[in-house]
Amino acid sequence: MNFRPKIRIGVIGGAQPTRISRQQAYQVGQLIAEKGAVLVCGGLKGTMEAAAKGAIEKGGLTIGILPGENPGDANPYIEVAVATGIGYCRNALVVMNADVLIAVDGQYGTLSEIAYALIQKKKVFGIGTWEIPGVIPVNTPEEAVDEALKEFYTLLR
Repeated sequence: MNFRPKIRIGVIGGAQPTRISRQQAYQVGQLIAEKGAVLVCGGLKGTMEAAAKGAIEKGGLTIGILPGENPGDANPYIEVAVATGIGYCRNALVVMNADVLIAVDGQYGTLSEIAYALIQKKKVFGIGTWEIPGVIPVNTPEEAVDEALKEFYTLLR
């Protein structure tokens, strides 16, 4: 059997994104699914729900790592809901279960995920998010997913 790992792309962002950020997250999710990658997110509303909806509508697999104890709290587009019961500390688990991350919009929770990613030396591509060292700015969902895929295949070499 020839095993080929699937890339796990973490999509991070705010629970209350702007209309534009929500659309961008949705497109990121669609592109992730179209490219055969797995979407990992925090599993709740906002950016997470928009990205998961996009992925599901294109036949993708979505994993939501939830802050609470109830898998039923996941948004309706999460196929694999992982209840943690650890609140915002689950942000570290989102990062640990992604090969590369795409940040769309976001507030302090997103900033914490960015920090965890940078500590773990994982690339973060950002659309309209925190402008800090280590976050690689991109302009479109297409660019974000393309760069995430390039990074993953570079890591495999």
